[in-house]
Amino acid sequence: MKKHLLILFLTLFFVACNSIKKTQEAIHKGNYDKAISLAVRNLNGNKTKKKTQPYVLMLEEAFGKASQRDQEEIAFLKKDANPENLERIYNIYLRLKERQQKIKPLLPLKISKKKANARFDFKNYDEAIITLKKELSNHLYSKAKALFASNHKYDYRKAYEELKYIEEINPNYRDTRVLMQEANAKGIDYVFVSIKNETAQVVPKKLEKDLLNFDTYGLNDLWTVYHSKRDTEIRYDFGLSLNLRKIEVSPEQVREKQLIKEKQIKDGYKYLLDTDGNQVKDSLGNKIKVDKFVNVRCELYQFTQFKSAIVSGQVTYVDFQTKQTIKVFPIQSEFVFEHQYANYDGDKRALERSFLSLLKVTSVTFPSNEQMIYDTGTDLKRKLKAIIARNKFQK
Repeated sequence: MKKHLLILFLTLFFVACNSIKKTQEAIHKGNYDKAISLAVRNLNGNKTKKKTQPYVLMLEEAFGKASQRDQEEIAFLKKDANPENLERIYNIYLRLKERQQKIKPLLPLKISKKKANARFDFKNYDEAIITLKKELSNHLYSKAKALFASNHKYDYRKAYEELKYIEEINPNYRDTRVLMQEANAKGIDYVFVSIKNETAQVVPKKLEKDLLNFDTYGLNDLWTVYHSKRDTEIRYDFGLSLNLRKIEVSPEQVREKQLIKEKQIKDGYKYLLDTDGNQVKDSLGNKIKVDKFVNVRCELYQFTQFKSAIVSGQVTYVDFQTKQTIKVFPIQSEFVFEHQYANYDGDKRALERSFLSLLKVTSVTFPSNEQMIYDTGTDLKRKLKAIIARNKFQK
């Protein structure tokens, strides 16, 4: 028992030492916020314990150095007077406030040797944050409005991001929400999707409808919308064409396989006989019974109905503005129809259970060529979605 307690004590001691070392290293490397997080974590619920005194001292040091560095950076950025620095200054003020909020619940923190409390020079940054938020919102708003003048999709998207950030830090600022909707509408790429059958086979209408039902693909995003029906009020940016170039349906086949199964099985019982042919009895005078085994044989005729369909082609991306093909991807899908059944000759007790289930099944009607082609659709749709997901349209 004492040995286990000693091991536990040593383990806790080394863990504590390691944590102190990590906090010291963070301070020496200038990673003050990491040091603050480590110190706060170790002081939570333990701030009055003697073993946590090093963390109080390190927290005091890290906070002072972090605050000083941030204040110096703010002073430099303000002196630079570049409006592009407003966001950076704003975020530094938020960091200063957040750092104080992290430490406040622990106060007061006593330093035993000095018989005094650790010093943290807290300041109220609320007014600075509010002022910066207004200045930053106004600056980003002006940038977004300027981007609207370019009449280019990419600039509308940049404007949207600027406006989105304003909405995050300063909700409902001026007409930001209206402008976001406008930027989104003007920054969208519209893609017209079509199918071209370049084969001699008839493509089932239902398959064509399923493939063009892009609502089920889940591919529309903030900047790309797919249409399979033309909207006369929309100017489409890109075209996506699924060109079916080859459709092959195999002949209907029935494959036969003969299997011979033999097995020794229990078939009732018989009376045990001695070497002289006399019946053996137990101590009570009863005749002794033993299992009777027989060899059985069965010929199994296993049939497999088989038919396959392969649809292959290309997925073509076209830029409607330049009338040029951007990308071409091969695509192929296969559907296999397979049905098994069997009959037998002989004693079916020789068969395994898996074969017995086949004896209950009979042949079925083969699916039509049209149905086979349609059944490739699930796999074809999955592969088409994968191609589009990996290869986004971009202006």
